[in-house]
Amino acid sequence: MGRRDDVSGEPPDGSGEATNDREWAQELWSAVRCAGVLLALLLLIDWGSGRLTPWRTVLWCALSGLLFLVLCPDRVSAGGNWLASRRLLRERQVRTDLLVSVRCLDGISQRIVLRDALGGRVELDPEVLVRNPRLWSSLDGGARKAAEDGLLLCGATVLRRISRRVDRETARAVFKASGLE
Repeated sequence: MGRRDDVSGEPPDGSGEATNDREWAQELWSAVRCAGVLLALLLLIDWGSGRLTPWRTVLWCALSGLLFLVLCPDRVSAGGNWLASRRLLRERQVRTDLLVSVRCLDGISQRIVLRDALGGRVELDPEVLVRNPRLWSSLDGGARKAAEDGLLLCGATVLRRISRRVDRETARAVFKASGLE
């Protein structure tokens, strides 16, 4: 499968074409804009009140940088029998044909956690799979193989729920494109 810390963007096994999240760039620019607007407003307020100092400027820059880190989206890609999620400093990968567990974590934002037999772990927003049917197809194909091989012991319900959402959104998009909505 290749090194787990490889961030080259190439498929881990060197074969096949990678599928990426189509809306990642838009989400990244939204995070940059939000952090930039916060920085501009904080500096403008300080300047207007006459309290702008170099130390306060550094503080506001750090606060805006922290907001960017929180809002920065994962870059999800998939191919053959792998799925990867890249953050700013590292990439995590799983072999979808060797999945042993798919869990749903509920909280402020819903996440799914994929684990493979090689110890790989990827956590991602299920909305990424719903928005990108090609990513979902890659994950689903590998998960089906893992289930057939008896490796996937936990997560069939989560995968069925996501599959229904993907099918519903795809049908909605087809109806909307054909003018039947």
